[in-house]
Amino acid sequence: MAADRCDVLCLDLPQAERLRARRLGAAAAERASRRARALADPTRLTLAVVLAEADELCVCDLGWIAERSQALVSHHLRALRSEGLVTSRRERKMVMYALTGKGRRLVDAVLAAGEVVAE
Repeated sequence: MAADRCDVLCLDLPQAERLRARRLGAAAAERASRRARALADPTRLTLAVVLAEADELCVCDLGWIAERSQALVSHHLRALRSEGLVTSRRERKMVMYALTGKGRRLVDAVLAAGEVVAE
């Protein structure tokens, strides 16, 4: 769309070069976008927000809270774990999940970016 582009080349070369030299590298951008995509799913975001409010929860609790099946919750938690946003540990017959520091910072950033209210 023409409204999204400049009609003239008005490059501020010193600033553009400074920012270009400091821009996010391709590998770092890919890692960050994968983490952001992990929270882009409403169920995964809901699970992460719940975990941000609790130290640790088992899949049973998370399923009950999110009103989703344990199988679906486990699937989503694996996706969050693969991106380093949650950790898991087995306690006898239960699997306990907790948000990592990285996960907490990302959830905080997502929630701070817009007004989020419980329904």
